[in-house]
Amino acid sequence: MLNRSLLSLSLLALASQALAAGTLVYGAPGEPVTLDPGNASDSPSLQVQTQIYDRLVNFKPGTSTPAPGLALSWTANPAATVWTFKLRPGVKFHDGTPFGADAVVFNVNRWWDKSDATGFRSQGKTFEIWGDLLGGYRGEAGSILKSVTKVDALTVRFTLNKAFTAFPDVLGTDYFGIASPAAVKKAGGAYGTPASLAVGTGPFSYVSWKTGDRVNLKANPGYWGTKASVGSFVVRFIKDPAARLNELRAGTIDFTSGLNPDDARSIKADGKLRLVLPPAFNVGLLNLNTRNKALSDLRVRQAISMAVNKKELVSAFYGDLGFSDASLLPQALGWANSKKVPADYPYDPAAARKLLADAGYGSGLSLDLWYPPISRSYFPTPKPVAEGIAADLSAIGIKVTLKTEDWAVYLKDRNSASGFDMHLYGWSGDYGDPDNFYSAFYGSGGSSDSGYDPAALNTLLAQGRAAVGQAAKAKVYAQVHDLTYAARVRLPLVHGVAPAAARSYVKNWITGPLGVLENVNLIRLEGKN
Repeated sequence: MLNRSLLSLSLLALASQALAAGTLVYGAPGEPVTLDPGNASDSPSLQVQTQIYDRLVNFKPGTSTPAPGLALSWTANPAATVWTFKLRPGVKFHDGTPFGADAVVFNVNRWWDKSDATGFRSQGKTFEIWGDLLGGYRGEAGSILKSVTKVDALTVRFTLNKAFTAFPDVLGTDYFGIASPAAVKKAGGAYGTPASLAVGTGPFSYVSWKTGDRVNLKANPGYWGTKASVGSFVVRFIKDPAARLNELRAGTIDFTSGLNPDDARSIKADGKLRLVLPPAFNVGLLNLNTRNKALSDLRVRQAISMAVNKKELVSAFYGDLGFSDASLLPQALGWANSKKVPADYPYDPAAARKLLADAGYGSGLSLDLWYPPISRSYFPTPKPVAEGIAADLSAIGIKVTLKTEDWAVYLKDRNSASGFDMHLYGWSGDYGDPDNFYSAFYGSGGSSDSGYDPAALNTLLAQGRAAVGQAAKAKVYAQVHDLTYAARVRLPLVHGVAPAAARSYVKNWITGPLGVLENVNLIRLEGKN
């Protein structure tokens, strides 16, 4: 009996070791731009970063509810202008150096202080997302952060220039992973590139990055949280959704996301696959650049908004996995919409042609429309969507030239001095507050690609951040909705559900409003050959 028990224990131990030695392979819609936290806002970068780095604040799996991360707790003064974070003891970076208050202050200063030498801005780093979500940088009028200080080895205090009730949620977004100061200093400006390392405290540690192919990670045996049940995690770059699905069917990848909505039915019917439908916590936008002479005229922007047949676009490319309305916000945040704003922009090509004529473009005009080269949750097939928009605009006399370029260059060029005339871009929510969507596209931090930055809107955004409770926030964001709807600078096209899928042996893959790769360490492989 004893020998049989020992044998059973030995078999269980061997099975556990085999499971831990397994490899999980994800088919990603694109290649990361960078693995330097705070320096990217694109999903391909963040999907890898969130495996390597922890944030101060986590979110409960499958929700947007804040939970302890590298910070065990946080408190604020009554005005929500001073936030104190108590840090988790005993945590180490993958390079063996200790995590603590010094590391937090080091990382925040890189993102926030343009003069910080370890930010390596002279080598192309911008940390743009900090300005987008937190109003600007050190010394700038719009900056929400006033100072960050070490109170003791495991306590950090943030003092804000303006009240911000969702401040912990922002620090919990995938952008702001805490990197090893020692690793950043050692690598210099190359940190987070294929030529260097990426060192955090997360459930997986960096092994290698093969440009154009994959990132290899391995499980962190010293992880403070739930340790991964697989030994390694491979992120392969497969831009085409159809190619990702073919590889999934062949078993060369274990799971993927951002698939074509049209494929949902066949995935569901395949006994070897499991269809996953993440929430539509996103928005896909047609963005107009008001620095363009024609687009600086509200009548032209109104004409474009009335010429695009959004309902036909959504029906053609999303089926019942997308919906269109006149709001930047997904349905989960619909409580913040204005009751004065119509359900959607009117579709009226005849009125659009008249507006163009009134603006002096009765004989037509020419504009470029840029579209992403990779699929996004809100634009799983961006080129056909762009082609549909171009056809609609052509019908009212606007000649559209379609353009695209490498994803990393696309992200940079859309924010350049001249920018794009029009471009497709969108947002997947990072936390459950309207500010997350509006501040990404409006205000001092979010207007670089549109040139639209009225003072009244900045004032409202500050009021929204300071508001306490849903009712108070709703009053402010209703006004934001009124103003932005009238401006016709960002035209909401779709809130889309991009199907994801996994092989049937992939268990406990938890998706939610904040992404599909937030909890990879919880995934189990049961029965993979």
